[in-house]
Amino acid sequence: MTEDTLKSYCDEDGNMIFQDQFLGEITQEESVIPNGRNLDDSIVKILKKLIKTQQNKEKQSMKKISATFVIEKFDGKNMNAYNWMETFEKECARFDIVEEEKIDIFRLFLEKSCIDWYSSMMIKHGLQSEWSEWKSSFLQTYANENWTTSKYALFFKYQTGSLLEYAIKREKLLLEVRKTIDQGTLIDIIAAGLPDFITDRINKEEIVQTKDLFNELGKLKHLVAKKKFSKEKKSAVFVKIYKKVCAIIQKIPAGSKQK
Repeated sequence: MTEDTLKSYCDEDGNMIFQDQFLGEITQEESVIPNGRNLDDSIVKILKKLIKTQQNKEKQSMKKISATFVIEKFDGKNMNAYNWMETFEKECARFDIVEEEKIDIFRLFLEKSCIDWYSSMMIKHGLQSEWSEWKSSFLQTYANENWTTSKYALFFKYQTGSLLEYAIKREKLLLEVRKTIDQGTLIDIIAAGLPDFITDRINKEEIVQTKDLFNELGKLKHLVAKKKFSKEKKSAVFVKIYKKVCAIIQKIPAGSKQK
C-alpha cells in the first residue's frame, strides 16, 4: 500500500477518515502506521464502520421523510385497503421513494395487528424481496371485497353527538367504498341519516356540495344541544319525583302498607 493511498484513510494525527469523514480517534497504542495485511484489515474495518454509519443515516432520513407523509397509519380496519395503498404509493412517488425502499418505510405506517403481519412477511421474504409481492399480499389480506363495508357506509346514521362529525365520517365511509360517487348522491345519503327535525330546517336547493351541507349543520348544532338538555332535564325531574315517592312510602307504617 503506497503512502498516497494511506493518506486517503488517515489524517495527519493518524485518525481514521474516509472522504473527509472522521471515523474514529486512534489511541497512542494504535498510532503505529500499519502495513501489509494489518493495513488491509484496518481498511476493511474502516469500510465496515463507514457502511454502518451510512445505514444509520439512511434510517434517520427515512423517519424524517415519513413524518411529512400525508397519510394515516393503517390498522387493518380503519380504512379501505385499496384506497390506503394508492395514497401510500402516491406519497412515495412525491418523495422519490424507489421500489427497494418502499418495504422499509412501509412498516412506519402500520399499527396494531398489521405490525405482526409485517413481521411475518419479513421472516418469509425479507427486505430483498420485490415490493410487488408485499403489495399483493397486503391487498389479499386486508382488502374487504364483501358487502359488509358497503352496507355499513350506506346504513350508518346519526345517533347522538356532533352533527358535523357525523356528516364528515359518513362522507369518508362512502368515499372509501366508491371514490367516484357524485356530490348529489353523497349529499342525499348523508342527509338521509339525519333526524327529520334537522333536515326540515335545511333548504335542499341551496346544497350543491358537501361543504354546503357541513356549513348548514354547523349552524344547527344548537338544536341538538337543546334536545339533549331537554332530555336531561326530564330525566332529572323524573329522578326527583321518584325520590319523593320513595321517601313518602318509607314513612308509611308497615301495618298500613298491608291494608
